[in-house]
Amino acid sequence: MGNRGQKRMEMAVDLPEDKRACSSLDFRPSTSNSSVQTHLNSTNSTPETHHNDMDTSSSASASSRSEEEPEKDSGYGSCDSDDGDPRHSGLREFQRRRSSGDIGKLRNILGNLSDEGDPSKQIVALTELCEVLSFGTEDSLSSMMADSLSPVLVKLARHESNPEIMLLAVRAITYLCDVFPRSSSVLVRHDAVPALCQRLMAIDYLDVAEQCLQALEKISQDQSHACLQAGAIMAVLTYIDFFATSVQRVALSTVVNICKKLPSDCPSTLVDAVPILCNLLQYEDRQLVESVAICLIKISAQLSQSTEMLDKLCKHGLIHQATHLINSNSRTTLSQPVYNGLIGLLVKVSSGSLVAFRTLYELNISSILKDLLSTYDLLHGMSSPRVVDGRPNQVHEVLKLLNELLPTSAGDQCTQLVLDKQSYLVYHSDLLQKFGMDILPMLVQVVNSGANIYVCYGCLSVIHKIVYLSKSDMLVELLKSANMPRFLAGVFTRKDHHVLILALEIAEMVLQKLSDTFLNSFVKEGGLFAINALLMPEKCSQLFPVFSGTQLWSSSSQRSSGREVLRCLCYAFDTGQSSTASGSGTCRHNKDSVHDLAQKIRTTYFSQGSEEGLTDILQKLKTISAALSDLMNMPASNDSPAQNEEKFYCILHEIMEMLNGTEPVSTFEFIESGIVKSLMNYLSNGLYNVELHGAYHNLSVVERRFVVLARLFLSPSNIISEDFPVSVLIQKLQSALSSLENFPVILSHSFRQRNSFATVPYGRCIAHPCLKVRFVKGDGETGLSDFSEDLVTVDPFYSLDVIEGYLWPKVSVKGSKDVELEDRAIDQTKSESLCLPSDAKSIQGESSGPMENESMCTDLPPVKHDTMLVEMQEDEANVLVLASEQAVSLKQSSPAETSFSQESCVDCNNDRACKLLFYIEGKKLDRTLTLYQAILQQQIKSDDEFISGTKLWSQVHTITYRRAVESLRDDPQNCLHLGQKFTLLDGVKEHMEFASLFSSMFSCKLASDLDKSSPIYDILYLLKSLEVVNRFTYHLMSHERISAFTEGRLDNLDDLKVGVRLLHQNEFVSTKLTEKLEQQMRDSSTVSIGGMPSWCNQLMASCPFLFSFEAKCKYFQLAAFGPRQVQPHPPYNNSVVPSERRQAAGGLPRKKFSVCRKQILDSAAQMMDQYANHKTLLEVEYDDEVGTGLGPTLEFYTLVSHEFQKSGLAMWRDDHSSLATRNSLQVEDFEIVKSPFGLFPRPWSSAVDTLDVIQFSDVLRKFVLLGQVVAKALQDGRVLDLPFSRAFYKLILGKELSLYDIQSFDPELGSTLLEFQAFVNRKKYSESISGENATSDLDSCFRGTRVEDLYLDFTLPGYPEYVLASEADKKMVNKTNLGDYAALVVDATIGSGISRQFEAFKSGFCQVFPLEHLQIFTEEELERLLCGERDFLAFNEVLDHIKFDHGYTASSPPVVNLLEIIKEFDYKQRRAFLQFVTGAPRLPPGGLASLNPKLTIVRKHCGNSADAGLPSVMTCANYLKLPPYSSKVIFLTSLALIQFFFIFFLSFFFWGGKEVVSLQERMKEKLLYAITEGQGSFHLS
Repeated sequence: MGNRGQKRMEMAVDLPEDKRACSSLDFRPSTSNSSVQTHLNSTNSTPETHHNDMDTSSSASASSRSEEEPEKDSGYGSCDSDDGDPRHSGLREFQRRRSSGDIGKLRNILGNLSDEGDPSKQIVALTELCEVLSFGTEDSLSSMMADSLSPVLVKLARHESNPEIMLLAVRAITYLCDVFPRSSSVLVRHDAVPALCQRLMAIDYLDVAEQCLQALEKISQDQSHACLQAGAIMAVLTYIDFFATSVQRVALSTVVNICKKLPSDCPSTLVDAVPILCNLLQYEDRQLVESVAICLIKISAQLSQSTEMLDKLCKHGLIHQATHLINSNSRTTLSQPVYNGLIGLLVKVSSGSLVAFRTLYELNISSILKDLLSTYDLLHGMSSPRVVDGRPNQVHEVLKLLNELLPTSAGDQCTQLVLDKQSYLVYHSDLLQKFGMDILPMLVQVVNSGANIYVCYGCLSVIHKIVYLSKSDMLVELLKSANMPRFLAGVFTRKDHHVLILALEIAEMVLQKLSDTFLNSFVKEGGLFAINALLMPEKCSQLFPVFSGTQLWSSSSQRSSGREVLRCLCYAFDTGQSSTASGSGTCRHNKDSVHDLAQKIRTTYFSQGSEEGLTDILQKLKTISAALSDLMNMPASNDSPAQNEEKFYCILHEIMEMLNGTEPVSTFEFIESGIVKSLMNYLSNGLYNVELHGAYHNLSVVERRFVVLARLFLSPSNIISEDFPVSVLIQKLQSALSSLENFPVILSHSFRQRNSFATVPYGRCIAHPCLKVRFVKGDGETGLSDFSEDLVTVDPFYSLDVIEGYLWPKVSVKGSKDVELEDRAIDQTKSESLCLPSDAKSIQGESSGPMENESMCTDLPPVKHDTMLVEMQEDEANVLVLASEQAVSLKQSSPAETSFSQESCVDCNNDRACKLLFYIEGKKLDRTLTLYQAILQQQIKSDDEFISGTKLWSQVHTITYRRAVESLRDDPQNCLHLGQKFTLLDGVKEHMEFASLFSSMFSCKLASDLDKSSPIYDILYLLKSLEVVNRFTYHLMSHERISAFTEGRLDNLDDLKVGVRLLHQNEFVSTKLTEKLEQQMRDSSTVSIGGMPSWCNQLMASCPFLFSFEAKCKYFQLAAFGPRQVQPHPPYNNSVVPSERRQAAGGLPRKKFSVCRKQILDSAAQMMDQYANHKTLLEVEYDDEVGTGLGPTLEFYTLVSHEFQKSGLAMWRDDHSSLATRNSLQVEDFEIVKSPFGLFPRPWSSAVDTLDVIQFSDVLRKFVLLGQVVAKALQDGRVLDLPFSRAFYKLILGKELSLYDIQSFDPELGSTLLEFQAFVNRKKYSESISGENATSDLDSCFRGTRVEDLYLDFTLPGYPEYVLASEADKKMVNKTNLGDYAALVVDATIGSGISRQFEAFKSGFCQVFPLEHLQIFTEEELERLLCGERDFLAFNEVLDHIKFDHGYTASSPPVVNLLEIIKEFDYKQRRAFLQFVTGAPRLPPGGLASLNPKLTIVRKHCGNSADAGLPSVMTCANYLKLPPYSSKVIFLTSLALIQFFFIFFLSFFFWGGKEVVSLQERMKEKLLYAITEGQGSFHLS
């Protein structure tokens, strides 16, 4: 083929210049947006823009675009009416005059064209005709003129003796079709298509051939059938290899136009084009491949009824090429419609062709389909069975293909072809087994993930066929990879009878073939229990909740899918001939099918002896559960606490032995036994499922029981060698949660945005639909009046509190004046506690409307100023007050952001009583939900698994209102949660006990729609308890050791030390809930309007450990910054989409800011003063440097991070630099503070305002700036290099610090204070028993030394200027005041000594966004979010995340050498390399995979000598330019060089250098030299 093309090009060279191939840029600009122009001018556009029903033609594209435009609100008028504009009238008059002149010209041209004796005259006439047509309009021509021109132009197009006449005639035909589309029918009538095809087949001149392709593309748009009959397909394809890519696209566009409208009796010659099309599928041009794929999809669909024709298609390699394209490893990335169409092609071809069926099995299609199903996007499917927005649903196509590949002879579908397919599988049982091993586990995973009803039915259909076709021995092997009894028991909870019947049939077949093997498993896993529940639902407990995988149909989906949505599930996956028989849509099952089949299985396979399904393990677990209950109810006695705790530990140990025993415990047995409820009830002493209102007298008992539980995290286990004993318990709880949870996923799918007017609450236009509501007064309500309006439109995404504010003045029976005064008083109270005074202006200088004011009050919790601020100097207080006011004034949230913050940050100190209660159908609405969420929650509880979006927005919702009698604080739904507000110091006692920890844990609301009697409630609380114990094991065990020392059970202070090995946080992550949340957040329509289900926000607030770090990052971005970064997924071929780098700033406007390197902190302060309270993406450029963008910005944040760590700022504990040292050094010479355990604020006494020359007010300003920088880095997605201590992260997360936290940043001080506390407690305990004078020598001496001999004074250790107490009796520490000394040191270290600094940090932070949004993270996760990954990268995965280009591949010797060199780098060198390439010394969260842009290594051309060049980088693109060095390095001395020069700077381009080592060491030398020598500036090379 290459030789043919070369030969034809050589022929073209001999032609005159104007006869050669036209440049693609010479084509006339089309007046109708032709596809040619689209291809030429928009080669990088996404294919979706020109696919409507997979159409690439220009007219179809324009049509599809116009149909998809949002409807314009008639209330805003139209922009298209211009009749009244005199300029337009004049323009039309000019056009009319010009058209009249053009008609006259055309008549003259037509006369000249008819003169056959003078070719030059014809050429001139054709040239003039092309010029007239190129600037003409449809008004310039008439049908009569087109009729006259067409035969002449066709005749001239056959003028073989003169190629110039041919070229101009074909060009004129092209322009004629473009300017007057109706002329195509006239041209066809005069045989224009055969003439053009003749020229293409002759292909004497490439420019003529290219012009013929242009003309055919125009004609084929309206006359596709004529083109087909004339053989245009073969004409445009035969020599397609000779043309440039842009021309090939035009040729394929013609074929697409023809294939779109293939007649039912299409000619057999159509198959002749398939080999060429299949060959074109191997090309690299995406647009070309997509066009070819569309053609083949249409051809196969048209030939699907002919087995003979389908076999011919397969023999040309169609199956091989299509399979290659849908493979996740394919190099060609296709748009989603085309990708789905290719899967549909395989469905149709395999349905009607045995050849295709066999070929797919031989190509191991199951492996490819397994990868498709494993893609997360597919697990939950879409809203309608076949289409979404008019396009095929990919998961539906995959399931249809799987069904086709498993033929069953059921009913009228038993044909010879089906029997042949079955025979093939019988003789090739190994292929069927491989197919089942690949697909069966994945299908079980898909169903268990909470897939919607259609996907669930399709998966069960495939599983049904696998079980049906497999023999007993094969089935045993297949079912080893999936716990089928447990799986079926879960499916039996579905509501739909189609799904239930399929599941029951699968169970019947499995029991029939393998009764001895699986009968006991069905009992053990709860299958018998579930079948009994189907037969007698009223007698069975609701152990398995009914599934609630809700899908919200959008109106657009309904219109596009039409009858498909209403189709019975029986026919959802029919293909081929079977699909035509399903037109009636009548269900194949009657109402009693489920009951009859369940009864048959029950009586056939299960004896009456197994009535209760009680296994031995279940009986043992029930006994243990009863023992726990008895222990709970045991009467108290003096010795009972210790005895009961030991009994409890024995019971826990017995549970662990059973869970780790040789005989496994099923999920059903574990939950049905009641062991979880008994455990949780005993641990919490009955507090976890009751409301707490300040009475926490039982928490000391709870604390002791949790200490016993913590022993499981410490004690060596004889059962497991390496794992924790509780690991198996957690895994069992996670399995139970996945089996039982039924939290809904609300998918709107293409929610149609349109303007509407919402009367409630603020009377304004909104960009989404309104809910139609009728407010009705409750029966018997005498204190309220009827609402005057019959029907109102309500903004659905505001809370009921806001709606109440609108409704209360209108329904209260008080006088309007009284109501107004009361409301004004309430608003004033709210304003004083949450918002600025009424006369205050916002920082932006803009006034806030009603919606903004309400959003401010609900979005931002109160900024508390502790009483200690009163004692501060005036300038110090001003720093915090100003920053706090700025933080309050900036908050103006959208409804979506408000809904996040309302549910995740409930302020329980709000004293405002609610005035109205709202009900729907007699059920009280949760005030924490938006109206949309409340209505959805009611509909979710209905019997349908689907909710009609059209009905939701069109129906009138009747809401009953009643007068409230209880206050908001007494409402059971308004309780504390784990992220409640805290005060750093409420007395020293709070630092020593765990009352607040347990009170917040047990008073937290998990989910508003979760019944407390549900097993899910118990599971969540037990998981929550175990997670808390895991985090506080050290605290609990240290407290227990101190108590033991106090009571004399321990005598050695060294025994206070506790070694703790914590479980990894991933142990507590629920994969299923994470997947559900991920999918919910990907539904941009629901997110953008704040319509996420309430469980998402409530579980994230109460149990954030259930979700992965990645999911929490996305949720944090949505909650803190709004849904602007939610973007639709790009087209993909089902390969894994690479992680995006920190998308928090995805849709923010960009601002450049110039900074000075020598005054980084001053520049940062100016930047934050200007932009901290603006949602703006900041980019940095340096004075007198040309670099800007991502690289300099990342460097700026790195430099600021290092400036904050320099000694002499008096900010951090380990900063002990003296005044003399400070004065002798320049600022840039200050050393980094050495904090091996992380940075923690330096204590400052309230009595000290100045340290050396450092003013405390300056320190506060530094902390305000630090808070601003940290928050802005999170908002913009930048990585910082700040090694905060774990304790400081706890403060950021709103958690209290205690004595036990001091060891995390100062181990020596912390352990000493613990020993002091134990010593003091023991002394007091001895005195309480034996009297004051009966203390032993052990109790009076600390480690064998009198306390007085320690010579401790009442100053803070390490900070002599910090005086702890000024009383006369507290000059020196003795055994009497040792307790006071320890308490004061704790207070100074983590309480009053650092509270003002942290409040300053918090106030600066809250200027950007509320600090409370971070409370979903752990300390380790927050460090990853803020500072990126600690580890550089995993080298076994490095090649997966690096791109090689411009001469390099993964196997190029310089690349291999580079990777080996990086692997040899130590930690500091890796940091230097990262900063050299990316601008930051640490990778973003997610590591190298999250780097965006992707790290790219390219070949750098260095003239004659590559070894003399240096590597250079483009940090904004993460682009490393590497010269092709001749050797690898072993240059060990360069390690010292990198450590000496590395000062945490970055270079944009590096150049220059000097060789200092031999040839074999050259590469590493150059790399390190480039990293170290050229740092500190951004210049161009």
